[in-house]
Amino acid sequence: MSAHTLDAYRRDLTSLGEWASAQGVNELSALDTGQLRAFVAAEHRRGLAPKSLQRRLSACRSYFNWLLRHARIVASPAAALRAPKSPRKLPQVLDADEASRLVEVPTDVPLGLRDRALLELFYSSGLRLSELCGLRWHDLDLDGGLVTVLGKGSKQRKVPVGSHARRALDSWRDEQKPASDAFVFPGRSGGPLSQRAVQIRMKLLAQKQGLFKNVHPHMLRHSFASHILESSGDLRGVQELLGHADIATTQIYTHLDFQHLAKVYDAAHPRAKRRKDAL
Repeated sequence: MSAHTLDAYRRDLTSLGEWASAQGVNELSALDTGQLRAFVAAEHRRGLAPKSLQRRLSACRSYFNWLLRHARIVASPAAALRAPKSPRKLPQVLDADEASRLVEVPTDVPLGLRDRALLELFYSSGLRLSELCGLRWHDLDLDGGLVTVLGKGSKQRKVPVGSHARRALDSWRDEQKPASDAFVFPGRSGGPLSQRAVQIRMKLLAQKQGLFKNVHPHMLRHSFASHILESSGDLRGVQELLGHADIATTQIYTHLDFQHLAKVYDAAHPRAKRRKDAL
């Protein structure tokens, strides 16, 4: 699991431990289903959002499954519990013109070549922020137009790199003249550029390019997926490109695609809308 997931699960189990102590339960392995349900209800009353409650329960299930595997308990009290459903928000995306405007930052300024290479690669290959920050030059096959990344669960996948991104990366490499095992986007210390630094830089670049949306790294990944699906209709292919273990995670982009089709329909079909003078 990612460091962020581990940190979140640690906080979730700490909350469970504190609640259990307040109820006079000193060992989490002694909790039963009714008590866990009471914990979730208490967290809900405290104002925790359904999404956070789902993660709380996910942490509990993982923990009690671990106890079960190690014969510390005979049954998991979390197995039958279900968190409240939360409305699934559609990801925000840039349209094709906005994405092009963002990535085409000027290269004749300090860090211009790096910024262009970073943005082009993000949009070209739909990488996660952690994947891009951890990328080394030997992971890139610019002649073959491929990048090899290590995704969630230490799963390796190969993703195409488009021609614009390859040219931008070539220019950045020519300026840097790095070793093959060097990070593609190094920080000041020589280690990888931090994820926070990329987030701040991208927001600044978006404003300079005249985009006043809340632009963040994952928005380029969303835009990549939405534009590929819109053009190809190949949901399974998009799943592979994004490195999603479950196609259900990828299916949210079908809703974005439907929104696009609905707009096209409204604009093009002569009887899509009622005439205003008929109201």
